[in-house]
Amino acid sequence: MFEHKLTQIRRFDTKTKDFYQIVQEIGGLMAYEISKDFDLKDVEIETPICKTIQKELASEIVVVPILRAGLGMVDGIRNMIPTAKVGFIGLYRDEETLKPHEYYVKFPGDVANSVVLLVDPMLATGGSAIAAVDALKSRGVKDIRYVGLVAAPEGVEALHNAHPDIDIYTAALDEKLNEKGYIVPGLGDCGDRLFGTK
Repeated sequence: MFEHKLTQIRRFDTKTKDFYQIVQEIGGLMAYEISKDFDLKDVEIETPICKTIQKELASEIVVVPILRAGLGMVDGIRNMIPTAKVGFIGLYRDEETLKPHEYYVKFPGDVANSVVLLVDPMLATGGSAIAAVDALKSRGVKDIRYVGLVAAPEGVEALHNAHPDIDIYTAALDEKLNEKGYIVPGLGDCGDRLFGTK
């Protein structure tokens, strides 16, 4: 199913509405797969019949999109995990150094003890993802999982080298980065395609 949906968003002529909807759907599918590994705890509940011991999530889940493209996957993930809270990281790239800089950060108060799904559809060079993980770790977060749509091998390697403790989940590992730093075959500028901007 991932491959079918990825094909739809890779198409040059996919319209904004369809692109946005499919990105959300992929986010939900990925959340389903990733959440299989979430720790559970025993809780006593009362059903209409009796008291019983059942399982529920052991930790809070916080979805943290990297603005702005990461926003496209949030609703899909929250449809699968409706109790998830949402934080935000805004980064911009210095045009001279090409290094990412933090311009906005807002997290729930209990983020340090939560499972954080760091969401950014494109893992190209890895610079933004590394900066976002740095921002989370500087605030005490220990359980971080990167969630994206497509990645270049160069980005995966860079993120893994900088933060080997971070699990990386993507729907596709593409071929490479081109000379301009775009993922090949990729899907274009995800933020522009999600929101109809250029």
